[in-house]
Amino acid sequence: MRLTLLGTGDARQVPVYNCDCVACACARLQPQRRRGPCCALIECGAQRWLIDSGLTDLAERFAPHSLSGILQTHYHADHAQGLLQLRWGQGLVIPVHGPADPEGLADLYKHPGILDFSRPFAAFERRTFGELAVTALPLTHSKPTFGYLFEGQGRRLAYLTDTLGVPPDTAAHLQAGGPLDLLVLDCSTAPQPQAPRNHNDLTRALQVIEQLAPAEAVLTHIGHSFDAWLLDHPDALPAGVSLAFDGRVL
Repeated sequence: MRLTLLGTGDARQVPVYNCDCVACACARLQPQRRRGPCCALIECGAQRWLIDSGLTDLAERFAPHSLSGILQTHYHADHAQGLLQLRWGQGLVIPVHGPADPEGLADLYKHPGILDFSRPFAAFERRTFGELAVTALPLTHSKPTFGYLFEGQGRRLAYLTDTLGVPPDTAAHLQAGGPLDLLVLDCSTAPQPQAPRNHNDLTRALQVIEQLAPAEAVLTHIGHSFDAWLLDHPDALPAGVSLAFDGRVL
């Protein structure tokens, strides 16, 4: 099983328009420090599933019939805007599985084009696609949102973004199935003095990691202010916890 992190930024991305903080200034000079919309590609055997579709160049990145489908965590624009153009393709159907969200994004449900939204996941539903098993995990966010547990080829990988903490039922489900080989977890900001909203800060993310005890944890959905804070706190991440970057393969 292979996970490629295609985008690792929050809704603002990095660099932020008209921001001169040290992280944004570095990202303008060093392309490897840029962060696009948060999304990934999971591959297992013949299966290739896009996780979220916030990238606006999906038609250029992925040849026709190269994707098995798309797993949406939720329908905020930075995670789904790429579907707005992709739907106008022709000659194929792309399944899009995600949470049941009556609002969706814009007019995607009204005019889906080649996208098939007919099979939303139920909470904790497990579906098998070839060698890959996918379970939808409820998360705590401002829209209906799922993380996903991927199981295949003897590996267990959890991809959890966007979320604040992890709901007890989701944590229990992950713990009941055995140890995680990899946890990719939302962590948008440096430690905050007050409880954050909708996304983990580093304090909450590390609490989740301690609770779930994966073999390896990778933080994603990174904001520019967190990148800047980490430049001043290079030893803030404990052993076994690392930062995502665009193009990283796990």
